[in-house]
Amino acid sequence: MQVPRNVGRAGESPLALVRRARRMDRILAETYPDAHCELDFRNPLELLVATILSAQCTDKRVNMVTPTLFAKYRTAEDYAGADRAEVEDIIRSTGFFRAKTNSIVGMAQALCDRYGGEVPGKLKDLVTLPGVGRKTANVVLGNAFGVPGITVDTHFQRLVHRFHWTEETDPVKIEHIVAGLIPKRDWTMMSHRLIWHGRRMCHARTPACGVCPLAALCPSYGIGPVAPAQAAKLVRPGPFS
Repeated sequence: MQVPRNVGRAGESPLALVRRARRMDRILAETYPDAHCELDFRNPLELLVATILSAQCTDKRVNMVTPTLFAKYRTAEDYAGADRAEVEDIIRSTGFFRAKTNSIVGMAQALCDRYGGEVPGKLKDLVTLPGVGRKTANVVLGNAFGVPGITVDTHFQRLVHRFHWTEETDPVKIEHIVAGLIPKRDWTMMSHRLIWHGRRMCHARTPACGVCPLAALCPSYGIGPVAPAQAAKLVRPGPFS
């Protein structure tokens, strides 16, 4: 995929941007060797439900709710025939619980009607399910099926802007641009690493620039404190939202 010429640092060629992006990803791989999806799940259906619940909610909170939910509802058929009030009561603390219940029940009904109760392993099928957009679909594909995908959440968007990988704000456009920078085989893990970095160090309000392993490659270095002692106090160990 050709990299648009209106991205990258001032005076940076498309090839130089690709090289810088890949070097940054390698550094993040060394920094976060254990990066992974922080939602707890045992199968594609559980991950799909958990990802729907994670909208406007922390992964930590979702993981507090899902053991009860997963014990009561084990199959798509269980969710499709669930009492909505009972589901709402279990997931209430995740916020927007009525809308999420509608999405989960509707998604499960669609799985039963169209896919024999099984979660499909293709993007084009997943995005037809109620409550499932490209971000959710890529989470499920990458972590439950091993299909490379880029997860453009709020952390991911913030970091690619700070890195000057792209100035796009539309998640789909961001996904396609970053796909042109990073090898396909690395898309899923790169997504995890950026999200982990955003949660632990490159915070929205005050990033820990002074201890960031990407400092030499990041055009936004200095928007947070650069003194190592001060920056170190901002680092959060996780697990996270």
